[in-house]
Amino acid sequence: MPFADIEADFALLDDWEDRYRYVIELGRALPPLPHELRIEANKVRGCASQVWLASSLNHDRNRDIETVHFVGDSDAHIVRGLVAILFAIYEGKSAGEILAIDAPGYFARLGLKEHLTPQRSNGLASMVERIRADARQFEVSRQA
Repeated sequence: MPFADIEADFALLDDWEDRYRYVIELGRALPPLPHELRIEANKVRGCASQVWLASSLNHDRNRDIETVHFVGDSDAHIVRGLVAILFAIYEGKSAGEILAIDAPGYFARLGLKEHLTPQRSNGLASMVERIRADARQFEVSRQA
């Protein structure tokens, strides 16, 4: 789901309880993470919940560039929804585009920062940093 759709849906929901439920629903819509990707190397450090993120490069024939594809999961419903929001922000972008994204700006547009516990905010920052680290690795590989 594109981030603009998530932002529009958030705007329709007045109550944060409804928004939390919506975030959980976004997480439920994520495809299941293949068991073979639930490995230590894909675990995100700095999250209180267990979070796995894996990325790969795909060739986008329409734009003739390599784009990054993400899969992930969490053992916590709300965190799984946050993973879905991150994928809406980053999926299908090139590594360079990912590195240029102001993720906190996206979260501010949803009002997430004010409504997440400090622990969840730290975990979200860790997930963003993991995505950026993967993008940096893809950029270095591309330039080599």
